[in-house]
Amino acid sequence: MSIPRTALGAIDVVFLGTASAQPSLTRNHSALAVRLRGDVWLFDCGEATQHQLQRSVVKMGKINKIFITHTHGDHIFGLVPLMTSLANGAGGVVDDVEDPRAQGQGEHDPIEIYGPLGTRAYVRAGLMFTHSILARQYIVHELRFPGDPQDGDGISLPCHTSELPSGRNIPQIDGTWKDIFRDDIVSVCAAPILHSVPCIGYVISEAPIPGKMDPKKYIPDIKRTKAPMSVMSRLQQGECVELPDGTVLHGPPRRPGRKIVILGDTYDPSPISNLATSPDVLVHEATNAHLPQVDPSTKPNDTFESVEARARSRGHSTPQLAGAFATRIGARKLILNHFSSRYPGNDDVNGDASKVMQAITSLAKECYDGEVVCARDLMTIQIRPSTTE
Repeated sequence: MSIPRTALGAIDVVFLGTASAQPSLTRNHSALAVRLRGDVWLFDCGEATQHQLQRSVVKMGKINKIFITHTHGDHIFGLVPLMTSLANGAGGVVDDVEDPRAQGQGEHDPIEIYGPLGTRAYVRAGLMFTHSILARQYIVHELRFPGDPQDGDGISLPCHTSELPSGRNIPQIDGTWKDIFRDDIVSVCAAPILHSVPCIGYVISEAPIPGKMDPKKYIPDIKRTKAPMSVMSRLQQGECVELPDGTVLHGPPRRPGRKIVILGDTYDPSPISNLATSPDVLVHEATNAHLPQVDPSTKPNDTFESVEARARSRGHSTPQLAGAFATRIGARKLILNHFSSRYPGNDDVNGDASKVMQAITSLAKECYDGEVVCARDLMTIQIRPSTTE
């Protein structure tokens, strides 16, 4: 059934975890949720994501898609525990259940998981060896890199009783994964980004939306029709309508929909550039920064160049690298994410956390003149539909 074009409404990006490598008292492992159309799509699922969901505005039961950027533990260790909660998991012996549908799994759509090679094996092994039984089915789609085997599961374990065997192995085409999900309102594409292990960036694109309409322009003509409201509705969607007397009315041209770019860990996201042009929001990691006189743990011999070189060698970015990429793709807003545990994420009493985040923001602004936000755990960014022509 087609969903009305107005159904998408506001899009919320909720940051559930903004730490890199190790969590801290103020930052959890990586995870963020995108709320749209009443659904929730989760991007990465680090340890304790369940706890963060319970503290957030996100309803766990609304999660129906999970996108994994890469299989480092700080991005995936929370996935299997979350799945058991989403699917009313219970302990037992998997062989006790001959037909998964006997548990009522047909009552809900399956949980869809997207990720690189190894995602399916990780989930299958985690569920199998914990003897977890799920009351809902799931499916894993793997985005295969050119050097990966293009067929097979990459694991000798059989399918879990709750796993649908129809998970796709999606090959790259011209260096990207186009439309790994698409409906009439929104699509998701992906591309590799450079990290220390195979890593993926995702692009959420809203379909073109109706242009702004001046009803007064059409009223004299549509008043002559038998169904003026129906004609007006079609014009609002940008259609051309021919009236009984041969008059042709043209609805306003559609405008580009919203675009969100969510990157995993990276020292260079260049391969995703063509997919990621002109986003409303770019979420880019900024793991390390040189903050002399602000960060007391700054090493005496460090420089901006040495900190960047060290970050790159570990597969990570600085605020300046993030700002430069935001400028390159024409992002309207840059959200910095995935901070070292040395950078607290709360607005503490003495203001040190705020000073550090302000300094990191300033570094990004050296290379980018748009809006910069430093992500905090449980922060929500709302992306409203455009109101411009």
